[in-house]
Amino acid sequence: MNQKVLEVANKFKKHAVVDVRPGDVVKVSQKIKEGNKERVQIFEGLVIRVRNKGGIANSILVRKLASGVWVEKGFMLNAPSVVNVEVLRRQKVRRNYLTYMRERAGKNTRLKPATKFDKETVNALPPKPVEKVVEEPKEEAAPEEKTEAKTEE
Repeated sequence: MNQKVLEVANKFKKHAVVDVRPGDVVKVSQKIKEGNKERVQIFEGLVIRVRNKGGIANSILVRKLASGVWVEKGFMLNAPSVVNVEVLRRQKVRRNYLTYMRERAGKNTRLKPATKFDKETVNALPPKPVEKVVEEPKEEAAPEEKTEAKTEE
């Protein structure tokens, strides 16, 4: 890609995002704006698909059962509206896109648990790096010249 496009994209990219994989059960906190009010809505479900992992357009597709109806919702992980993503459970899957889960219902939606899963280490994010601002030295000679020029007139 063009270097300038990458620079602009990296400005909006979050410093760290949780490692989410297909088969994970996640809890996504998203900012919702209703009129003048802003609140955080939680969407908890199974990750069906992960796209563009590591890129600016990193997104996940989450599926959950709500009032007897299956609901799928996509989240852009680098979007400012996504406040937090927490992995609750990791399950063993061998595919990237779990379309077969759409045909399953009830107890058939269960998957085998992953053998090694530590919730704290997966959800821990590194601290945001502190950017050092380099101040340019200000030239004091230039303003003095302007004041001298005004006094001569």
